[in-house]
Amino acid sequence: MLKIAIVGTGGISHAHIRAYLQFPDRCRIAALVDIVPGKAQRVKEQYHLDAEVFLDHLDILGGDYDLVDVCTPPFVHAQISINALRSGKNVVCEKPMAASLAECDAMLRARDESGKKLSIIAQNRFRKPIRDLKALLDSGIAGAVRHAQVDSLWFRGHSYYDLWWRGTWEKEGGGCTLNHAVHHIDMLGWMMGLPDRVTSVLANTGHDNAEVEDLSVSVMEYPAALATLTASVVHHGEEQQLVFQCEKAKIAAPYAVFASQPQPNGFPLQESDPAFERRAAELISALPPIPWEMHTGQLENVLTALEGGGDIAITGEDGRRTLEIITAIYKAGATRAPVTLPMRPDDPFYTVEGIRAGVPHFYEKAACVQEFEGEISFGGFGKGNEK
Repeated sequence: MLKIAIVGTGGISHAHIRAYLQFPDRCRIAALVDIVPGKAQRVKEQYHLDAEVFLDHLDILGGDYDLVDVCTPPFVHAQISINALRSGKNVVCEKPMAASLAECDAMLRARDESGKKLSIIAQNRFRKPIRDLKALLDSGIAGAVRHAQVDSLWFRGHSYYDLWWRGTWEKEGGGCTLNHAVHHIDMLGWMMGLPDRVTSVLANTGHDNAEVEDLSVSVMEYPAALATLTASVVHHGEEQQLVFQCEKAKIAAPYAVFASQPQPNGFPLQESDPAFERRAAELISALPPIPWEMHTGQLENVLTALEGGGDIAITGEDGRRTLEIITAIYKAGATRAPVTLPMRPDDPFYTVEGIRAGVPHFYEKAACVQEFEGEISFGGFGKGNEK
């Protein structure tokens, strides 16, 4: 029986708690930590947990816990994860991995020195439409990618940035690019790897209570391919998608395939090639079922790895690659110049201090609410937003 300690009991922690409760014979939530007095206790009572409650994560480091699950605001991800790893505990950490590449590298060193496991949350990889898209790309049936279109389109009302830690470079670490498009950037990196060069524009078009961007548009250059990314929290309807235009066909999530058939003059017929559509459908239908999706799927993978049954599916290196793309977007947007990857440790944007000194402050934060009521949403790929 694995013993879990959850640090941070805000909105995202509920997805983690509900996931662990799916496996009562394999794990137990044994500790809850939150710096706000009474908050962890309320969560304990809400889920009827047999867990100790603490105000400081340092209080659990000497305890007998197998896994520390970090669900705090991003600016303390690295500190808590490193402390937990050095105390001999495995760690799963919410996205984004950290506030800078320097912090990511410190986390990876702590993992390697401790010999423990580190997983960074990227729960969308455990969604069927994303798994299917990755399988189609890897199969090669569509040929080489020529253009990737990534629409990370979300909507957040003005009050969203009133929460005490949101909307500042110091505590949230960034805006929609870091904390929303992180999901889609992870998927792009998983499917295409690190780009060679990034160009970006940052803006704040609708949230004058936040220092950070609420909209960014980026172009990423790969060998023989381009990717375009729109990150937003001002898009009504949250119509999110990943579309890969390949040599032989378009493949996308939400699931879509279309293989244009050229006429002798080069212009396309109106209908898709039915043979390609059949081949893609057969490939997808042959894939194994996904027993657990989203956070439940990823945390089940972590439990299995800790039980000795396999590797961590989403590693610290995965989390770092995602943050490197995001950091390049911020540098490109701040300097209004293309950024070449990989980024070096002597780059000013490698550290938290360098990022904060270089990024634009669109507005000053105007409000500071301690806690919000209500559910959070995770976006959708064809099934609508999941609560």
